[in-house]
Amino acid sequence: MYQFLAMGLAKKLLAGVSAIGLCGLGYVAYDIKRCKVYPDQTFLQAARHYIAVRSLSIIGGIMWKKLHKATLDVKTAQRDFLLQQIKENADTDFSRDMQLDKVNSVEDFRTLFPLTNYHDYSRYIGRMMSGERNVLSTQHPIIFAVTSGTSGTSKIVPMLMKQTKLFFLEGISVLYKCMTEAYPEAHLLHKNLKLFYTPNWRYTLDDVPIGPNSASPDRSKDLLHIYTTPEVAYEVRSEPEALYLYLLFALLDPHVGMIEANFASIIFNAFSTLELQLPQLAEDIEKGAIDPKLNIEDSVREKLNQMLKPNPKRASEIREAAEGGKVGLAQRIWPELYLLLGADTGTFDLYAEKLRNGYCKGVPLYSPIYAASEGLLGINIWPKSYPSRYLLHPRTQFFEFIPEQLMDSEEPATYLMHQLKEGKTYELVITNPSCLYRYRFGDVVQVVGFYNQCPIVEFKYRKGQFLNVRGEKISEAMFYEVLKGAVTKIWTNISLADYCCLESVILDGLDVPKEFKTSQPCYHVFIELENEDGTQVVKSITNAQKTMLDDALMVHSYPYSSFRHKRSIDPVQVHIVERGSFVALRRFMLDHPAAASNQYKVPRVLRDEKAVKFMLAKVVN
Repeated sequence: MYQFLAMGLAKKLLAGVSAIGLCGLGYVAYDIKRCKVYPDQTFLQAARHYIAVRSLSIIGGIMWKKLHKATLDVKTAQRDFLLQQIKENADTDFSRDMQLDKVNSVEDFRTLFPLTNYHDYSRYIGRMMSGERNVLSTQHPIIFAVTSGTSGTSKIVPMLMKQTKLFFLEGISVLYKCMTEAYPEAHLLHKNLKLFYTPNWRYTLDDVPIGPNSASPDRSKDLLHIYTTPEVAYEVRSEPEALYLYLLFALLDPHVGMIEANFASIIFNAFSTLELQLPQLAEDIEKGAIDPKLNIEDSVREKLNQMLKPNPKRASEIREAAEGGKVGLAQRIWPELYLLLGADTGTFDLYAEKLRNGYCKGVPLYSPIYAASEGLLGINIWPKSYPSRYLLHPRTQFFEFIPEQLMDSEEPATYLMHQLKEGKTYELVITNPSCLYRYRFGDVVQVVGFYNQCPIVEFKYRKGQFLNVRGEKISEAMFYEVLKGAVTKIWTNISLADYCCLESVILDGLDVPKEFKTSQPCYHVFIELENEDGTQVVKSITNAQKTMLDDALMVHSYPYSSFRHKRSIDPVQVHIVERGSFVALRRFMLDHPAAASNQYKVPRVLRDEKAVKFMLAKVVN
């Protein structure tokens, strides 16, 4: 929805420019011509693109000043946010039920109001979805956001227009300003390859959409002109066919400047598909017609074919770029490509590393935003820094923090923004504009510094992604680091292509082969390995190599080591899976009607029995 806000503000800015007079208009016209990169682009097309991106920079400059001021006194900024939130939503059933009218200070709020989980809101959200008003909030939701469900079952979270405005004004615009300052090429009018998909929406009784809250083509219509994909191609709902078309029209454009997606994994998946489909894509470009075997509607095919014409020169350039191998492929295809945008935190680092060292070597990757279905949490105002870190935003949520050692408590004491310590790890608790109060939504972060008084964090893991068969609690982050180190130690010139785990207890009651059964609980890990050119060369693993991973886990986790020595946990069971297993798992998981391509993350700890059986069938050793 923030795209609509951007265009509305852009139109106001354009009206302001016209009021400046001929001198101002003359400069704008000069600047548009200076920034053009397409010789066949009309002035009006360039102007439309120019207004869309320049307005973001102007708005971002204004909002950055407000954010900077808030970071100088986060205690006041957080107090003002919280009390305004409570005041705006006083006339609601939830507020009356919880006696929020008694809250006059941050101290009142933390004393009188308990920490909450999703079940505390589910019946209120159910009433809202039935069309009732003034239940949780005085504003009615514009969408009911469905969470990805990576760490458990999906949840439905109401999203208000206020939250969408905050996301755009406090987040997107500021980030765009930071990006253009770090990468001046962003001022030029290159088109971007945007990798997002239209979900299968459901609707409430009063026609409020239910689905993922991430950007999608049907919610971004006013900005589609800045992307390489023709609008009609976004009508294709199935991901494999849609991605083929996205790649086809991006390949046609030698001036692509940026590739955008929610996650680095989506960009990596696109390049893996590009490598596999490149011969057919080049043939389509050479002939000026879409592969007749591509499963798309005839009406869509006809419209897209009308946009194509034979282009042997471009097809030859693409084939020549491919001859250089996968390393640096992106910049050989698109010499003006200056940036990738996508989350690279947590285990997305696995895909980010492959992009940086493989397909997109030489192209920076910027992970700009820390957000969830519950709203904007933080922004990365350091586009060139690595690892990615985020300034928690004091004007978009009211934050509380539970120290990592207290996360198992039902009602632990919490800390506020100005009370945190650098180097410490905390569970986030939020009070958000959608009226989730003191809500434990599951993210765990580490404070790595401060900007003025405002904490800077690195995302560590989701609470639900623990491995925990005896109370040892091996986090997703720890397991990934240990596994990555073990692979490096065991094999030379071999890297981890992908992985997932499961706790053996989930196999109880399932009809699985005896070799997957153990006498005591344990972890099963499924790994796909590849060499430097991306081909799988390892199809077996010895018992001694499996022991190296188990030993490394014992070194990094005392509780795990203790249970292993007592023989109450069996050694890690390591399974090599066939090439392409995780691409196939993605397609398998996305076959579910409620699944969304824009939100998909590899489930690092498998909980779904169907997904477990799917991966067991992929084991080759």
